Amino acid sequence: MFRAIREQLDTIFQEDPAAKSVLEIVLCYPGFHAILLHRLAHRLYRAGVPLLPRFLSQLSRFLTGIEIHPGARIGRNFFIDHGTGVVIGETTEIGDNCLLYQGVTLGGTGKEKGKRHPTLGDRVVVGAGAKVLGNIRIGNDVRIGAGSVVIHPVPDHSTVVGIPGRVVRARAETGVLEHGKLPDPEGQAIEELTRRVEQVEAQLRALQQAAQRVNR
Repeated sequence: MFRAIREQLDTIFQEDPAAKSVLEIVLCYPGFHAILLHRLAHRLYRAGVPLLPRFLSQLSRFLTGIEIHPGARIGRNFFIDHGTGVVIGETTEIGDNCLLYQGVTLGGTGKEKGKRHPTLGDRVVVGAGAKVLGNIRIGNDVRIGAGSVVIHPVPDHSTVVGIPGRVVRARAETGVLEHGKLPDPEGQAIEELTRRVEQVEAQLRALQQAAQRVNR
């Protein structure tokens, strides 16, 4: 457990430039509290202890605003930034060195049994408010933009944005997810449509001018 605490502190210092001291993290970081409580609840869940794992997860939800089912499998160096509204379902699997922002849901799509939640590879970053739903695999080194809804598998080294989520880059940059630099497929489509309308209008004006000259 002490190793998990030390590892979590190191991860927060690495991922969050606002972290100033160990005491600040211990007292003021809900993601830190939620992950450590989950590590304990998950061990009890795997050991078959009844009720207590779910009680710990609900206690964590009450204290932090982060809901992680004790059955979820989470790798090393996991970090939840801010954290409010994060929901992680029972059969979710998360690889190493992953980062979730506030409002993220790793959930199911219905009442199916068995594996019904996403599997995230290593070094995945999920932006604020994004939803990843169903028994799908998100590959290694994937970046998911804020507010996206992902319902299909995503290959390694991809960037996904939109509703539904679409791959807009086949090779994602590593490091921080810079939302301001993500492509906007809808915006690009609107710009292309506007450009084509302007072309059609220019052609119509040219035809009208030609017709006027003929009539003269």
